[in-house]
Parts: sequence; C-alpha cells; structure tokens
Amino acid sequence: MRKERPVPREGDAELKLQIFFLPNLLTAGNLFCGFVALTKIVEADLTPSPEGVINWGPIKLAMAFILLACIFDLLDGRVARMGGIESPFGREFDSLADLISFGVAPAFLVHRVVLADVFVHHPQMGWFIASIYLLCGAFRLARFNVLASQGYAGGREFLGFPIPSAAGLVVSLTLLIIHLNENERTLGMWRYLPAAVLVFLSVMMVSTVRYPSFKSLGLRATSTFTKAITAALFLGMLLVLREKILYYVLPGFFTAYLLYGFVRPRLSRALRREIEEEEPEESEPAGTSDAAGGESCRR
Repeated sequence: MRKERPVPREGDAELKLQIFFLPNLLTAGNLFCGFVALTKIVEADLTPSPEGVINWGPIKLAMAFILLACIFDLLDGRVARMGGIESPFGREFDSLADLISFGVAPAFLVHRVVLADVFVHHPQMGWFIASIYLLCGAFRLARFNVLASQGYAGGREFLGFPIPSAAGLVVSLTLLIIHLNENERTLGMWRYLPAAVLVFLSVMMVSTVRYPSFKSLGLRATSTFTKAITAALFLGMLLVLREKILYYVLPGFFTAYLLYGFVRPRLSRALRREIEEEEPEESEPAGTSDAAGGESCRR
C-alpha cells in the first residue's frame, strides 16, 4: 500500500510557500481574463436580428479577453525570471490559469460560434470535438508539470505547441472569419476551418515537435540597428492601420509560429540562432514550458 505523508502542522517548513507577489498577480490577471471571456461567451445571443445581422459584440469582447490573457501569460514568466523569483507554486498556479484561459475558454468559444452551427443535428459531435482540444491542453500542462518537477524544464525549447499560442491561433482565426462575414446571417463555408484547426492544434499540443521559447528576447536583449528600425516601423504600422490589418496580422503571426516548428529542424544552426536571437553557447536540455513567451519552472 502507498504510505500517506503526514499532514504538516503549523510552523512546519512545508507550510512556508514561496508566493511572489508581482508574477502571481499577473497570473491572476490571466485567470481573470479567462473567466470574463467565458461569461461573455455565455451571455452572447447569436440569434440573427430581423435584418439578418448577428450581434458579435460579446463574442469579440470574449476573444479580446483571451488575447489579453496571452499578454499576461507572456509577462508573468518574464517578470519571474528577471527577478530570479521562480517557485513551484507559481508553476502550478500558472498551469491552472492556463487551463481556464487557453483551454476551456477557446474550446467553449469555438463550440458556441462554430461547432453548434456545423453539427446542428448531431450536437454531441460538437461537444466531443471541443473536449478533444481541452483534454489535450490539460495533458500538455500536466506533462510540463511532471517534467518540471523532475528537473527537465528551463531550456530554450517547448515540447509540443504551447497552449497559449494554440488559443491565440484559434481566437485570432475565428475573429478574422467573423470580420469577413460580419454582415451575414452565417459564417458560410469558413465555419469549418476553426473546427479543423482545433483538432489539428489538439494533436500538436501533445506532439514532440519542438518550438523555440524566445527567452532571450527580454529587456536585456540586444539587436542590430536594421532589426530595431524594422520592428519599430512594423509596430507603428500596426498602430496606425490596426483596424484594417490587425485581423490578418494576428492569425498570420500564430500560424507562422506553428509552421516554424516543422521548418526549424531543416534550418542551419546559424540561421536558427539568427531567427531566435540566441547567443552561441553550450547546449542545454530542451525545455517543456507552456508560456507563449517562454515560461520555465518559475516563481
């Protein structure tokens, strides 16, 4: 029989958790955004008006909160690493927040907006497809926690497609399809695309394809003059033309990252180092973190 550990008493060392304020506050923001997104998806009324127009406002707001959760998830790991304040509590808390914001919310979003319309006569199929994404995301996070507890996290690579990036691709693609069909009664043939992408991303999250974490891109990262001015001009173009091109840039960005995992092994080491902004140094164990911006076994 398995021997149970005694319950720690007050004053024991096991009760002294390391809960660092700022990184975990950002993780709490991630979780809050996921919860608000779920409430907006539930509140949305997708019944067409007499003029045949659907009010996508609550759905768009829900997608905005999921994307905002991606930003919180990007920041919390970097803040923890810059401050050297990583802890097991932060890793576990982050995984729970990720499961809500990037697992439950996107799966429910695609089911409500797409799958419920595709499988009108077989609604159980819609729920099943959405649950595949959720289960694979949970397995992805559980695998990370197990490997991190065994000391295999902290490298420059993700094992499998990160769940925040998967959520970002699902949400941005759905947002683009809604934008293209905003004045229509239905999403047309485009409605099948998010369902297919959802299944494909489910497989990619639990795959062994490796993706760069881009951990070296931080406040102390250096760059060439050409890269700096190009990035500044691109950011300015996004701000000025955001209403026209942002719908296309976001899905393009996440799709490029997804495809890069397949192309990356075929690139030379020098080109990979140039793309990923890595400094040449001794190789280290591949990481398996889950943050879009490079989480490790942190906080």
